[in-house]
Amino acid sequence: MSYTMTPPWIIKRQIMTMSAGKHKRGHHRGRGRRGGYPMGPGGPFGGSFGGRPKVSRGDVRTAILYLLAEEPMHGYQIMQELSERTDGLWKLSPGSVYPTLQQLEDEGLVKAEQTDGKNVFQLTEEGQARVESSEAAPPWERFGAETDDSLIDLRETGFQVGAAVMQVARAGSDAQIAKAKAILEDTRRKIYQILAEDDAPTDD
Repeated sequence: MSYTMTPPWIIKRQIMTMSAGKHKRGHHRGRGRRGGYPMGPGGPFGGSFGGRPKVSRGDVRTAILYLLAEEPMHGYQIMQELSERTDGLWKLSPGSVYPTLQQLEDEGLVKAEQTDGKNVFQLTEEGQARVESSEAAPPWERFGAETDDSLIDLRETGFQVGAAVMQVARAGSDAQIAKAKAILEDTRRKIYQILAEDDAPTDD
């Protein structure tokens, strides 16, 4: 049976929607604590999933300039666009995007205009010239070049499992939740066993 793999950033959005009603099911099961969900900060599929290239503040500046060279954007669009172009591997926070935009504006490389109550940023002539004179590739291209395809496949499978777990957490009965937990615990042990087998000494 064939199927189309749902992009991870779409799965994340679906999981965020499903988890919005988690508190309505009560806190007595302990699902509100930090790391209690597989997609949460402490979960196996949350946060940074391996294979993510290191980025610097200069990469953030360059990425913003390259994106604005394509079209004007507001801050949230910049964050969303970078996340989508790196398959969810590079996620910028408002605390890194907006100060960088302010700095670029102070340097005369970008300018902001109010559109529908939002600051929409675009390159100035100097900013456009800066991008055109740059010989560096867009920073987000490194994510595709430095991330192994097998790792991406593993991460996508992890997101699919996380989506299934979230569905059980949202709509499952106590018995179903207990069964799902037992399956996950057994799966976790088996995955660690794989690593242990790789580290085990051989006859050679």
